[in-house]
Amino acid sequence: MENTLHIGPLGPWDLAALALLVGCWLWIGWRTEHPPAQRPSVGRLMEGYRREWMRQMVTRQPRIFDGAMMDGLRQSTTFFASTALIAIGGGLALIGNPERITDLAQDFALDEGPKLLWEARILTAVLFGANAFMKFVWSHRLFSYAAIAMAAVPNDVADPLAYPRAEQAALVNINAAKSFNRGLRSVYFALTALAWLLGPEVLMIVTLFTTAMLWRREFASTARRALLDNPPV
Repeated sequence: MENTLHIGPLGPWDLAALALLVGCWLWIGWRTEHPPAQRPSVGRLMEGYRREWMRQMVTRQPRIFDGAMMDGLRQSTTFFASTALIAIGGGLALIGNPERITDLAQDFALDEGPKLLWEARILTAVLFGANAFMKFVWSHRLFSYAAIAMAAVPNDVADPLAYPRAEQAALVNINAAKSFNRGLRSVYFALTALAWLLGPEVLMIVTLFTTAMLWRREFASTARRALLDNPPV
């Protein structure tokens, strides 16, 4: 019976903590992107504002402000992608030399456990970081596509393609933002996974705290209340 509760170096508490971590990550992502109609998330509210941005851009001359906004969005994705890549490198370096972590655990009187267990804990954070990196890179690419779509919007408001092209640019912009938000969530849970180094019980507590924090920011924050005032149609 005992063997059925272990997978390699992972004991029953480790497996439960890992399942909770992955489950909360998947759940908060799904809930944020598929909120109840009567209680939209910040991400869903921002989709309306992004569409309104593109509609306003049609009549804005010149469109220097819009170009500057897109540059800022791309720079944000570049920053986070670079940070995620550095973190992945650091995590892989620790996996290659886990003695430093085990020595630190001994200093803090923590349960040392097998080296393979520590490598699995670090690898979990690295995998979340790798997912974040891929989401940020794709988000950067989509923001570039959105910028090109914006440039294709006719300057003449009377052109029948003006607003349809603006809607196309808005959809690409929205998808870029979704990928960026997914990357941020992976960063949050990568940091959460590091709590596993202190034990599975600590990981469970930090996972629930992170999930609650993300839920509050999406569904009960001051920013959300501000966005609900006079939202775009």
